[in-house]
Amino acid sequence: MMMNRKGKFLKIVLLVLVGVAILGWIVMSLWNWLMPALFAGVHQIDYLRAIGLLVLCRILFGGFRGRGGWHGAHHRQRWEQMSEEEREKFKDGMRMFRGRWK
Repeated sequence: MMMNRKGKFLKIVLLVLVGVAILGWIVMSLWNWLMPALFAGVHQIDYLRAIGLLVLCRILFGGFRGRGGWHGAHHRQRWEQMSEEEREKFKDGMRMFRGRWK
């Protein structure tokens, strides 16, 4: 059981690292393709600066909290304002949506 958790954890860490590496390359490529052509005086960036830009954007615009699911206060507030009939209709719609993609 413990090895399974370690293996799963290592897979997740590896997946995150690969994802960050790919996103860094994408940011660098897009920056070097678009920014110097659009704005005079803007220079190309290297890979490490692209990773830094990615982290900076995450801090400024994304934060470090998880997104999605029912974690947001807006979702809870909206759910609490629904009547029982609206909740059942919503649940039925979600069941249909999940069933379509299985």
